[in-house]
Amino acid sequence: MSVGTLRRTAIALTCAGIVAGPALAEPLSGYNADIGKSSISGISSGAFMAVQFGTAWSSAIKGVGVIAGGQYWCAQADANDFINNFTLPILHATGSCMSGPPPALSTSFAKADAKAASGDIDPLRFVSAQKVYVFHGINDAVVARSVTDAAAGFYRHYLGEANRGNLYYQTAIGAGHSLVVAREPHLPGLNACNDNKIPYIDQCGYDQAGILLQHIYGALNAPNRGQLTGTMKRFDQSVYTRPHDTGALSLGDTGYVFVPRDCADGAACRVHIALHGCKQDFGEIDRRFVDDTGYNAWADTNHLIVLYPQTKSSSFLPFNPQACWDWWSYVDHQDSYVTKAGSQIRTIKAMLDALTARAVPAPAPAAAPAAAPALTAIDTSDTAADLAWTRQDGQLAYRISRAGADGQFSVVGTAAGFSFADTGLTPRSLYSWRVSAIVNGGEGPASNEATAATRATPAPCNSPGSCPIGN
Repeated sequence: MSVGTLRRTAIALTCAGIVAGPALAEPLSGYNADIGKSSISGISSGAFMAVQFGTAWSSAIKGVGVIAGGQYWCAQADANDFINNFTLPILHATGSCMSGPPPALSTSFAKADAKAASGDIDPLRFVSAQKVYVFHGINDAVVARSVTDAAAGFYRHYLGEANRGNLYYQTAIGAGHSLVVAREPHLPGLNACNDNKIPYIDQCGYDQAGILLQHIYGALNAPNRGQLTGTMKRFDQSVYTRPHDTGALSLGDTGYVFVPRDCADGAACRVHIALHGCKQDFGEIDRRFVDDTGYNAWADTNHLIVLYPQTKSSSFLPFNPQACWDWWSYVDHQDSYVTKAGSQIRTIKAMLDALTARAVPAPAPAAAPAAAPALTAIDTSDTAADLAWTRQDGQLAYRISRAGADGQFSVVGTAAGFSFADTGLTPRSLYSWRVSAIVNGGEGPASNEATAATRATPAPCNSPGSCPIGN
Protein backbone atom coordinates (compact mmCIF):
# COMPACT_ATOMS: atom_id res chain seq x y z
CA MET A 1 0.00 0.00 0.00
CA SER A 2 1.40 3.41 -0.95
CA VAL A 3 2.06 6.26 1.49
CA GLY A 4 -0.74 8.27 -0.15
CA THR A 5 -3.17 5.41 0.23
CA LEU A 6 -2.22 5.02 3.90
CA ARG A 7 -2.72 8.72 4.45
CA ARG A 8 -6.14 8.71 2.76
CA THR A 9 -7.15 5.63 4.80
CA ALA A 10 -6.06 7.28 8.06
CA ILE A 11 -8.06 10.41 7.23
CA ALA A 12 -11.12 8.33 6.35
CA LEU A 13 -10.87 6.36 9.59
CA THR A 14 -10.50 9.56 11.61
CA CYS A 15 -13.57 11.08 9.96
CA ALA A 16 -15.51 7.88 10.52
CA GLY A 17 -14.56 8.00 14.20
CA ILE A 18 -15.86 11.54 14.48
CA VAL A 19 -19.15 10.61 12.85
CA ALA A 20 -19.57 7.48 14.98
CA GLY A 21 -18.74 9.20 18.26
CA PRO A 22 -21.38 10.33 20.77
CA ALA A 23 -23.58 13.08 19.40
CA LEU A 24 -23.50 16.44 21.10
CA ALA A 25 -26.47 17.00 23.40
CA GLU A 26 -29.17 19.20 21.89
CA PRO A 27 -31.96 21.27 23.47
CA LEU A 28 -35.17 19.57 24.54
CA SER A 29 -37.90 19.01 21.99
CA GLY A 30 -41.50 20.04 22.56
CA TYR A 31 -44.30 17.47 22.86
CA ASN A 32 -48.07 17.38 23.11
CA ALA A 33 -47.97 17.46 26.90
CA ASP A 34 -50.32 19.55 29.03
CA ILE A 35 -48.17 21.41 31.57
CA GLY A 36 -51.09 21.37 34.02
CA LYS A 37 -50.81 17.57 34.28
CA SER A 38 -47.14 17.60 35.29
CA SER A 39 -45.76 16.08 38.48
CA ILE A 40 -42.47 15.85 40.36
CA SER A 41 -40.71 13.53 42.78
CA GLY A 42 -37.30 13.28 44.39
CA ILE A 43 -35.18 11.55 46.96
CA SER A 44 -33.30 13.32 49.79
CA SER A 45 -32.05 16.68 48.44
CA GLY A 46 -34.21 15.95 45.39
CA ALA A 47 -37.19 15.49 47.72
CA PHE A 48 -36.60 18.88 49.35
CA MET A 49 -36.33 20.40 45.87
CA ALA A 50 -39.51 18.59 44.77
CA VAL A 51 -41.37 20.20 47.69
CA GLN A 52 -39.92 23.62 46.82
CA PHE A 53 -40.68 23.34 43.11
CA GLY A 54 -44.10 21.77 43.63
CA THR A 55 -45.06 24.56 46.02
CA ALA A 56 -43.65 27.39 43.91
CA TRP A 57 -45.30 26.12 40.71
CA SER A 58 -48.33 24.37 42.22
CA SER A 59 -50.57 25.57 39.39
CA ALA A 60 -48.62 23.29 37.03
CA ILE A 61 -47.74 20.43 39.40
CA LYS A 62 -50.63 18.11 40.19
CA GLY A 63 -48.63 15.67 42.33
CA VAL A 64 -45.47 15.45 44.43
CA GLY A 65 -43.41 12.47 45.61
CA VAL A 66 -41.27 13.11 48.70
CA ILE A 67 -38.80 10.28 49.43
CA ALA A 68 -36.68 10.92 52.55
CA GLY A 69 -37.21 14.67 52.46
CA GLY A 70 -38.71 17.38 54.61
CA GLN A 71 -40.84 20.48 54.78
CA TYR A 72 -40.83 23.63 52.67
CA TRP A 73 -38.12 26.13 53.69
CA CYS A 74 -36.59 23.71 56.19
CA ALA A 75 -33.08 25.22 56.00
CA GLN A 76 -34.54 28.71 56.56
CA ALA A 77 -32.09 30.76 54.49
CA ASP A 78 -33.51 34.25 54.81
CA ALA A 79 -31.57 37.23 56.11
CA ASN A 80 -29.18 39.46 54.19
CA ASP A 81 -26.07 39.11 56.32
CA PHE A 82 -23.39 36.55 55.50
CA ILE A 83 -23.73 34.58 58.75
CA ASN A 84 -27.44 33.93 58.35
CA ASN A 85 -27.29 33.50 54.58
CA PHE A 86 -24.43 31.02 54.49
CA THR A 87 -23.65 29.42 57.84
CA LEU A 88 -27.02 28.93 59.50
CA PRO A 89 -28.79 27.31 56.52
CA ILE A 90 -25.94 24.79 56.24
CA LEU A 91 -26.27 24.03 59.94
CA HIS A 92 -30.00 23.48 59.52
CA ALA A 93 -29.50 21.41 56.37
CA THR A 94 -26.88 19.11 57.88
CA GLY A 95 -28.44 19.10 61.36
CA SER A 96 -32.09 19.53 62.22
CA CYS A 97 -33.32 19.01 58.64
CA MET A 98 -31.64 15.59 58.55
CA SER A 99 -31.31 14.20 62.07
CA GLY A 100 -34.25 16.18 63.47
CA PRO A 101 -36.15 17.56 65.13
CA PRO A 102 -36.81 19.93 62.22
CA PRO A 103 -37.81 23.58 62.64
CA ALA A 104 -41.37 24.27 63.76
CA LEU A 105 -43.87 23.83 60.94
CA SER A 106 -45.32 27.23 61.76
CA THR A 107 -42.21 28.81 60.20
CA SER A 108 -42.80 26.92 56.95
CA PHE A 109 -46.47 27.91 56.87
CA ALA A 110 -45.57 31.55 57.48
CA LYS A 111 -42.95 31.58 54.71
CA ALA A 112 -45.24 29.85 52.19
CA ASP A 113 -48.14 32.14 53.06
CA ALA A 114 -45.95 35.24 52.69
CA LYS A 115 -44.47 34.12 49.37
CA ALA A 116 -47.92 33.30 48.01
CA ALA A 117 -49.24 36.68 49.13
CA SER A 118 -46.36 38.46 47.37
CA GLY A 119 -46.81 36.43 44.18
CA ASP A 120 -43.37 34.83 44.44
CA ILE A 121 -45.04 31.39 44.41
CA ASP A 122 -48.42 30.25 43.10
CA PRO A 123 -51.54 30.62 45.26
CA LEU A 124 -51.59 27.86 47.87
CA ARG A 125 -55.06 26.71 46.86
CA PHE A 126 -53.25 24.70 44.19
CA VAL A 127 -51.18 22.90 46.86
CA SER A 128 -54.50 22.05 48.51
CA ALA A 129 -55.43 20.01 45.43
CA GLN A 130 -52.14 18.15 44.93
CA LYS A 131 -51.72 14.39 45.30
CA VAL A 132 -48.79 13.77 47.65
CA TYR A 133 -46.76 10.64 48.41
CA VAL A 134 -44.30 10.78 51.36
CA PHE A 135 -41.89 7.98 52.27
CA HIS A 136 -39.58 7.18 55.19
CA GLY A 137 -37.61 3.92 55.26
CA ILE A 138 -37.32 2.11 58.59
CA ASN A 139 -33.56 1.72 58.12
CA ASP A 140 -32.88 5.27 56.95
CA ALA A 141 -29.73 6.36 58.81
CA VAL A 142 -29.49 9.75 57.03
CA VAL A 143 -32.90 11.46 57.30
CA ALA A 144 -34.87 10.98 60.52
CA ARG A 145 -38.53 10.03 60.73
CA SER A 146 -39.31 13.39 62.37
CA VAL A 147 -38.17 15.14 59.17
CA THR A 148 -40.52 13.22 56.87
CA ASP A 149 -43.24 13.62 59.52
CA ALA A 150 -42.78 17.37 59.04
CA ALA A 151 -43.10 17.02 55.25
CA ALA A 152 -46.38 15.17 55.76
CA GLY A 153 -47.47 17.81 58.28
CA PHE A 154 -46.75 20.61 55.82
CA TYR A 155 -49.09 19.05 53.26
CA ARG A 156 -51.79 18.11 55.78
CA HIS A 157 -52.01 21.77 56.73
CA TYR A 158 -52.80 22.88 53.19
CA LEU A 159 -54.84 19.85 52.11
CA GLY A 160 -57.17 20.18 55.07
CA GLU A 161 -59.83 17.67 56.03
CA ALA A 162 -61.61 17.89 52.67
CA ASN A 163 -58.56 16.59 50.80
CA ARG A 164 -56.94 14.46 53.50
CA GLY A 165 -57.09 11.42 51.20
CA ASN A 166 -54.68 13.15 48.80
CA LEU A 167 -51.75 12.38 51.15
CA TYR A 168 -50.31 8.88 51.43
CA TYR A 169 -47.46 8.44 53.94
CA GLN A 170 -45.56 5.14 53.86
CA THR A 171 -43.41 4.38 56.94
CA ALA A 172 -43.52 0.57 57.15
CA ILE A 173 -40.91 -0.48 54.54
CA GLY A 174 -37.50 -1.62 55.79
CA ALA A 175 -35.47 0.47 53.36
CA GLY A 176 -32.38 2.49 54.09
CA HIS A 177 -31.83 6.00 52.74
CA SER A 178 -32.76 5.33 49.14
CA LEU A 179 -35.20 5.30 46.31
CA VAL A 180 -36.69 1.81 46.51
CA VAL A 181 -37.15 -0.60 43.63
CA ALA A 182 -38.62 -4.04 43.04
CA ARG A 183 -36.02 -6.19 41.30
CA GLU A 184 -36.16 -9.95 40.90
CA PRO A 185 -33.51 -11.14 40.57
CA HIS A 186 -31.53 -8.37 42.22
CA LEU A 187 -29.46 -6.21 39.90
CA PRO A 188 -25.72 -6.04 40.53
CA GLY A 189 -24.64 -2.55 41.51
CA LEU A 190 -27.84 -1.78 43.41
CA ASN A 191 -28.16 -2.17 47.17
CA ALA A 192 -29.73 -4.53 49.64
CA CYS A 193 -32.94 -3.23 51.20
CA ASN A 194 -31.47 -1.82 54.43
CA ASP A 195 -28.37 -0.16 52.92
CA ASN A 196 -27.49 3.52 53.33
CA LYS A 197 -24.82 3.92 50.67
CA ILE A 198 -24.15 4.82 47.05
CA PRO A 199 -26.00 4.52 44.67
CA TYR A 200 -28.85 4.98 47.20
CA ILE A 201 -31.14 2.66 45.23
CA ASP A 202 -32.29 -0.20 47.47
CA GLN A 203 -33.94 -3.42 46.29
CA CYS A 204 -36.82 -4.11 48.66
CA GLY A 205 -39.40 -5.79 46.46
CA TYR A 206 -41.29 -2.47 46.55
CA ASP A 207 -42.06 -0.63 43.31
CA GLN A 208 -41.85 2.93 44.59
CA ALA A 209 -41.96 4.66 41.21
CA GLY A 210 -45.13 2.80 40.24
CA ILE A 211 -46.85 3.47 43.55
CA LEU A 212 -46.17 7.20 43.61
CA LEU A 213 -47.06 7.64 39.94
CA GLN A 214 -50.39 5.86 40.46
CA HIS A 215 -51.10 7.86 43.61
CA ILE A 216 -50.68 10.98 41.47
CA TYR A 217 -52.40 9.86 38.26
CA GLY A 218 -54.68 6.98 39.26
CA ALA A 219 -54.44 3.36 38.15
CA LEU A 220 -52.03 2.97 35.23
CA ASN A 221 -51.33 0.35 32.61
CA ALA A 222 -48.89 -2.35 33.67
CA PRO A 223 -45.24 -1.31 33.24
CA ASN A 224 -43.10 -2.58 30.39
CA ARG A 225 -40.67 -4.99 32.08
CA GLY A 226 -39.06 -5.94 28.76
CA GLN A 227 -37.27 -3.92 26.11
CA LEU A 228 -38.57 -0.36 26.27
CA THR A 229 -40.05 1.09 23.12
CA GLY A 230 -39.36 4.69 24.14
CA THR A 231 -36.06 6.54 23.87
CA MET A 232 -33.69 7.98 26.47
CA LYS A 233 -32.30 11.27 25.17
CA ARG A 234 -29.45 13.47 26.36
CA PHE A 235 -30.02 17.22 26.30
CA ASP A 236 -27.98 20.37 26.80
CA GLN A 237 -28.83 21.88 30.20
CA SER A 238 -26.91 25.10 29.50
CA VAL A 239 -29.80 26.23 27.27
CA TYR A 240 -31.95 26.48 30.41
CA THR A 241 -29.47 28.06 32.84
CA ARG A 242 -28.90 31.22 30.77
CA PRO A 243 -27.68 33.86 31.41
CA HIS A 244 -25.59 31.73 33.80
CA ASP A 245 -23.42 28.82 32.79
CA THR A 246 -24.24 25.45 34.32
CA GLY A 247 -21.29 25.49 36.73
CA ALA A 248 -22.50 28.70 38.37
CA LEU A 249 -25.65 26.84 39.43
CA SER A 250 -23.89 23.54 40.26
CA LEU A 251 -25.74 21.85 37.42
CA GLY A 252 -24.40 19.33 34.94
CA ASP A 253 -23.87 20.18 31.29
CA THR A 254 -26.12 17.29 30.24
CA GLY A 255 -29.52 16.11 31.44
CA TYR A 256 -31.71 13.19 30.35
CA VAL A 257 -35.30 12.72 29.26
CA PHE A 258 -37.19 9.50 28.56
CA VAL A 259 -39.76 9.86 25.76
CA PRO A 260 -42.25 7.05 25.04
CA ARG A 261 -42.72 6.29 21.36
CA ASP A 262 -46.35 7.43 21.35
CA CYS A 263 -45.36 10.78 22.87
CA ALA A 264 -42.72 11.22 20.17
CA ASP A 265 -45.44 10.51 17.60
CA GLY A 266 -47.69 13.30 18.91
CA ALA A 267 -50.00 11.53 21.36
CA ALA A 268 -51.28 13.50 24.36
CA CYS A 269 -48.79 12.93 27.19
CA ARG A 270 -47.77 14.17 30.64
CA VAL A 271 -44.40 15.06 32.19
CA HIS A 272 -42.97 13.70 35.43
CA ILE A 273 -39.79 15.28 36.80
CA ALA A 274 -37.57 12.84 38.71
CA LEU A 275 -34.88 14.45 40.89
CA HIS A 276 -31.90 12.43 42.12
CA GLY A 277 -30.38 12.96 45.54
CA CYS A 278 -26.89 13.91 46.69
CA LYS A 279 -24.17 11.69 45.19
CA GLN A 280 -26.64 10.31 42.64
CA ASP A 281 -25.70 12.56 39.73
CA PHE A 282 -24.21 11.22 36.50
CA GLY A 283 -20.68 12.13 37.61
CA GLU A 284 -21.04 9.92 40.70
CA ILE A 285 -23.15 6.92 39.64
CA ASP A 286 -23.29 7.27 35.84
CA ARG A 287 -26.86 6.53 34.60
CA ARG A 288 -27.98 4.37 37.53
CA PHE A 289 -30.64 6.84 38.65
CA VAL A 290 -31.83 7.48 35.12
CA ASP A 291 -32.01 3.82 34.08
CA ASP A 292 -32.60 1.75 37.23
CA THR A 293 -35.16 3.53 39.42
CA GLY A 294 -38.24 2.12 37.68
CA TYR A 295 -39.83 5.27 36.26
CA ASN A 296 -39.16 4.44 32.60
CA ALA A 297 -40.97 1.09 32.63
CA TRP A 298 -44.16 2.80 33.82
CA ALA A 299 -43.68 5.78 31.53
CA ASP A 300 -43.30 3.58 28.46
CA THR A 301 -46.88 2.28 28.67
CA ASN A 302 -48.64 5.32 30.17
CA HIS A 303 -47.99 8.39 28.02
CA LEU A 304 -45.47 9.75 30.52
CA ILE A 305 -42.35 11.71 29.63
CA VAL A 306 -39.76 11.55 32.44
CA LEU A 307 -37.35 14.47 32.86
CA TYR A 308 -34.09 13.77 34.72
CA PRO A 309 -32.27 17.07 35.37
CA GLN A 310 -28.70 16.67 36.64
CA THR A 311 -26.61 18.49 39.22
CA LYS A 312 -22.83 18.26 39.52
CA SER A 313 -20.45 18.67 42.42
CA SER A 314 -18.57 21.90 42.99
CA SER A 315 -15.92 22.51 45.64
CA PHE A 316 -15.54 26.29 45.50
CA LEU A 317 -18.44 28.62 44.65
CA PRO A 318 -21.10 27.45 44.77
CA PHE A 319 -19.95 25.05 47.47
CA ASN A 320 -21.76 21.79 46.76
CA PRO A 321 -19.23 18.93 46.99
CA GLN A 322 -21.88 16.16 47.00
CA ALA A 323 -23.90 17.40 44.00
CA CYS A 324 -27.04 18.06 46.07
CA TRP A 325 -29.97 20.11 44.87
CA ASP A 326 -30.10 23.62 46.32
CA TRP A 327 -32.43 23.38 49.29
CA TRP A 328 -30.35 25.55 51.63
CA SER A 329 -29.57 28.42 49.22
CA TYR A 330 -25.99 27.60 48.32
CA VAL A 331 -26.54 29.43 45.01
CA ASP A 332 -28.79 32.36 45.84
CA HIS A 333 -27.96 33.04 49.53
CA GLN A 334 -31.45 34.42 50.14
CA ASP A 335 -34.95 33.04 50.47
CA SER A 336 -35.65 33.23 46.73
CA TYR A 337 -34.35 29.66 46.47
CA VAL A 338 -37.83 28.39 47.48
CA THR A 339 -39.64 30.61 44.97
CA LYS A 340 -40.14 30.85 41.23
CA ALA A 341 -37.07 33.11 41.11
CA GLY A 342 -34.76 30.48 42.61
CA SER A 343 -31.93 29.74 40.20
CA GLN A 344 -32.44 25.98 40.05
CA ILE A 345 -36.25 26.19 40.21
CA ARG A 346 -36.19 28.64 37.30
CA THR A 347 -33.98 26.25 35.33
CA ILE A 348 -36.20 23.20 35.89
CA LYS A 349 -39.28 25.25 34.95
CA ALA A 350 -37.59 26.30 31.69
CA MET A 351 -37.01 22.61 30.92
CA LEU A 352 -40.66 21.81 31.68
CA ASP A 353 -41.80 24.69 29.49
CA ALA A 354 -39.69 23.36 26.61
CA LEU A 355 -41.10 19.83 26.91
CA THR A 356 -44.71 21.07 26.96
CA ALA A 357 -44.29 23.69 24.23
CA ARG A 358 -46.36 21.77 21.66
CA ALA A 359 -49.36 20.95 23.83
CA VAL A 360 -52.64 20.81 21.92
CA PRO A 361 -55.75 21.79 23.91
CA ALA A 362 -57.80 18.68 24.55
CA PRO A 363 -61.48 18.82 23.63
CA ALA A 364 -63.92 18.74 26.51
CA PRO A 365 -64.95 15.15 27.19
CA ALA A 366 -68.41 14.31 25.99
CA ALA A 367 -70.99 13.71 28.69
CA ALA A 368 -71.48 10.01 29.21
CA PRO A 369 -73.08 7.80 31.84
CA ALA A 370 -70.66 7.02 34.65
CA ALA A 371 -69.12 3.59 34.29
CA ALA A 372 -67.85 1.40 37.08
CA PRO A 373 -64.19 2.28 37.79
CA ALA A 374 -61.59 -0.46 38.13
CA LEU A 375 -60.19 -0.17 41.67
CA THR A 376 -56.82 -1.40 42.99
CA ALA A 377 -55.17 -1.20 46.41
CA ILE A 378 -51.70 -0.22 45.19
CA ASP A 379 -49.99 -0.15 48.61
CA THR A 380 -50.54 -0.47 52.35
CA SER A 381 -48.67 0.74 55.39
CA ASP A 382 -49.46 -0.39 58.94
CA THR A 383 -52.26 2.17 59.31
CA ALA A 384 -53.19 3.22 55.76
CA ALA A 385 -54.03 1.93 52.30
CA ASP A 386 -53.39 3.67 49.01
CA LEU A 387 -56.22 3.18 46.52
CA ALA A 388 -56.17 4.02 42.81
CA TRP A 389 -58.73 3.54 40.08
CA THR A 390 -59.02 3.95 36.35
CA ARG A 391 -59.50 7.40 34.91
CA GLN A 392 -63.00 8.24 33.72
CA ASP A 393 -63.34 11.25 31.44
CA GLY A 394 -65.81 13.75 32.77
CA GLN A 395 -65.91 12.19 36.26
CA LEU A 396 -63.81 14.01 38.86
CA ALA A 397 -65.43 13.34 42.24
CA TYR A 398 -65.66 9.93 43.87
CA ARG A 399 -67.04 8.40 47.05
CA ILE A 400 -64.98 5.73 48.81
CA SER A 401 -66.48 3.01 51.02
CA ARG A 402 -64.66 0.52 53.23
CA ALA A 403 -65.55 -2.77 54.93
CA GLY A 404 -63.70 -4.46 57.76
CA ALA A 405 -63.98 -7.98 59.11
CA ASP A 406 -67.77 -7.73 59.39
CA GLY A 407 -68.13 -7.13 55.65
CA GLN A 408 -70.32 -4.04 56.13
CA PHE A 409 -69.37 -1.14 53.84
CA SER A 410 -69.57 2.45 55.01
CA VAL A 411 -68.43 5.69 53.40
CA VAL A 412 -64.99 6.81 54.59
CA GLY A 413 -64.32 9.78 52.34
CA THR A 414 -64.53 11.50 48.99
CA ALA A 415 -61.82 12.28 46.50
CA ALA A 416 -61.20 14.52 43.53
CA GLY A 417 -59.17 12.65 40.96
CA PHE A 418 -58.34 8.98 40.84
CA SER A 419 -56.67 8.01 44.12
CA PHE A 420 -57.37 8.08 47.84
CA ALA A 421 -55.29 7.31 50.93
CA ASP A 422 -57.48 5.66 53.55
CA THR A 423 -55.94 6.29 56.97
CA GLY A 424 -56.55 5.34 60.60
CA LEU A 425 -56.55 1.60 59.89
CA THR A 426 -55.61 -1.20 62.27
CA PRO A 427 -52.26 -2.94 61.66
CA ARG A 428 -52.29 -6.48 60.28
CA SER A 429 -55.96 -6.31 59.35
CA LEU A 430 -57.86 -7.15 56.18
CA TYR A 431 -60.07 -4.54 54.52
CA SER A 432 -62.12 -4.18 51.35
CA TRP A 433 -63.03 -1.03 49.44
CA ARG A 434 -65.39 0.17 46.74
CA VAL A 435 -65.44 3.45 44.88
CA SER A 436 -68.12 5.13 42.78
CA ALA A 437 -68.38 8.39 40.89
CA ILE A 438 -70.52 11.15 42.38
CA VAL A 439 -73.04 12.06 39.68
CA ASN A 440 -75.54 14.89 40.19
CA GLY A 441 -75.44 14.33 43.94
CA GLY A 442 -75.99 10.61 43.54
CA GLU A 443 -73.67 7.72 42.79
CA GLY A 444 -72.67 5.96 39.63
CA PRO A 445 -72.01 2.20 39.46
CA ALA A 446 -69.73 0.85 42.17
CA SER A 447 -66.30 -0.48 41.30
CA ASN A 448 -65.08 -3.97 41.95
CA GLU A 449 -64.10 -4.74 45.55
CA ALA A 450 -60.39 -4.29 46.20
CA THR A 451 -59.02 -6.17 49.20
CA ALA A 452 -55.72 -5.74 51.01
CA ALA A 453 -54.17 -6.28 54.41
CA THR A 454 -52.31 -3.62 56.34
CA ARG A 455 -48.72 -4.31 57.36
CA ALA A 456 -47.42 -4.91 60.85
CA THR A 457 -46.27 -1.86 62.79
CA PRO A 458 -42.46 -1.84 62.65
CA ALA A 459 -40.60 -2.26 65.91
CA PRO A 460 -38.63 0.81 67.06
CA CYS A 461 -35.41 1.05 65.05
CA ASN A 462 -32.63 2.40 67.24
CA SER A 463 -29.80 1.48 64.85
CA PRO A 464 -31.03 2.25 61.32
CA GLY A 465 -29.29 0.07 58.78
CA SER A 466 -29.29 -2.99 61.03
CA CYS A 467 -32.98 -3.28 61.88
CA PRO A 468 -35.29 -6.00 60.52
CA ILE A 469 -36.58 -5.33 57.04
CA GLY A 470 -39.96 -6.89 57.73
CA ASN A 471 -41.60 -6.18 54.36
